[in-house]
Amino acid sequence: MIVRSIDDLDGTDRDVAADTWRSRRIVLAKEGVGFSVHETVMYAGTETSMWYANHIEAVFCTQGEGELTNDETGETHLIRAGTLYLLDGHERHTMRPKTDIRMVCVFNPPCTGRETHDENGVYPLLREEAGA
Repeated sequence: MIVRSIDDLDGTDRDVAADTWRSRRIVLAKEGVGFSVHETVMYAGTETSMWYANHIEAVFCTQGEGELTNDETGETHLIRAGTLYLLDGHERHTMRPKTDIRMVCVFNPPCTGRETHDENGVYPLLREEAGA
């Protein structure tokens, strides 16, 4: 059993930040459960373009409000507390938070915690064995 508080992750290698977001990686590939779980805050007034070409991501918004654009179709969606979106087709997408927006993100295959977005917004597919 794993019990972990996100506050315990502050300032560790599981606490990753960029200009437009901060992500605390709660469950990673090394836990060996087949998925990773991240708590991510995206900052109001910013814009982040992403494309998870190597991962499926489910995102559940717990706080705040933003606009999600499917960059392939131009379709936009209001994302607010209680909304989930699933990138089951590896869609290129852009998030524009109207307020700071807090989300719980689940990735499959699991992230190792070392991933950062490349110039295309893609996380590379990094592998790590359980317990490593």
